[in-house]
Amino acid sequence: MLGLKHVDHVGIRISDKVRSIAFYRKLGFTFISDKGFENGHPVILLHPSGLVFNLLGPATHKAGENILMDDKTEKYPGYTHVAFKLESHEDAVELMEREQIEITGKHSFRGMETIFIRDPDRNVLELVGPGPSVADQVSVNG
Repeated sequence: MLGLKHVDHVGIRISDKVRSIAFYRKLGFTFISDKGFENGHPVILLHPSGLVFNLLGPATHKAGENILMDDKTEKYPGYTHVAFKLESHEDAVELMEREQIEITGKHSFRGMETIFIRDPDRNVLELVGPGPSVADQVSVNG
């Protein structure tokens, strides 16, 4: 078994540094550093929960559209989403409305509510409501 402790950071390649930093600030991230985004070094953002995002770039090509949870038949390989556990589902929905961040999908799984949003480059972020994690529910309830 690999002795994993926790997620250290999440790296996302982006196309527009200013637009992406503004988006993630709306979600509560703080700008930590930019040691040369244009030369391939990450912009580092920190959330009060301890989560670190590395925004990498600049992206030079438009990849296949990530359409996880969208009502389309095409599915592309690669990163589909990262899911974050919420303190409050209602507070998250309210924040998205206030910050005019579109909720692109909603899902209910065994009483747990989730919403999906996209960053400016259309990367999918899943926001999982309070309650047991998906892994707990699957392992406990089959």
